[in-house]
Amino acid sequence: MANEPATKLAVLIDADNAQPTIAEALLAEVAKYGTAHVKRAYGDWTSTHLKGWKEQLLTQSIQPIQQFGYTSGKNATDSAMIIDAMDLLYSGRFDGFCIVSSDSDFTRLAARIRESGLIVYGFGERKTPDPFVAACDKFIYTDILIAKPDEEQPLKPRSAAQLKQDSGLAHLLRNAVEAASDDDGWAGLGGVGSIITKQRPNFDARSYGYGKLSELMTATTLFEMDRRSPGDGRPKVIYVRNKSKKPAVRE
Repeated sequence: MANEPATKLAVLIDADNAQPTIAEALLAEVAKYGTAHVKRAYGDWTSTHLKGWKEQLLTQSIQPIQQFGYTSGKNATDSAMIIDAMDLLYSGRFDGFCIVSSDSDFTRLAARIRESGLIVYGFGERKTPDPFVAACDKFIYTDILIAKPDEEQPLKPRSAAQLKQDSGLAHLLRNAVEAASDDDGWAGLGGVGSIITKQRPNFDARSYGYGKLSELMTATTLFEMDRRSPGDGRPKVIYVRNKSKKPAVRE
């Protein structure tokens, strides 16, 4: 509904562990999920290796949080970011957090935030350890975000044959449709996407070269797609069904 309040998000960036080139695309992606009421980047800003971030701080209105590296080999930045996250969590002012890092040290933080009933979006490189990915409600790989519209796509769309050969993908999609389906096998695409994300937080249609889940599922040729109008001038809703699913016999 148009009058529903926007999801309030806190965006916390581990600048020691994230590239400044992702900043603009990162915040554009965050905007899909809610409004960033807090945008903070953590690091030792007296260090020269963060100079690439300084322009982004001004351009994207990100607040730098200074944390000196007191001891060699110890990451004081992580500790400062975790302490701030808990303070923001206890304030009760936010609906969710965006944690930008590829560091497994934030695994327990993500789990703790979720235990409080808030949503956690993780952003990191593909080297991000699986425990941190699994601890988030949704995890987005940053290499997917940095491709510009006027440039060649970083991943060429996979063909139907290639998608079908990916047994893990086919199994994931089919099971999600089955879990969300009615007696006739039809399932709303929104429900299907929700189930997929719960099972695999790092799932992203863009990893296969497609901008949307509907485009990916159509490309597999494994599903029937149906666009239905709910009426009242609202946009059409996409429903999907496994092609192998036979409608229930009605007496």
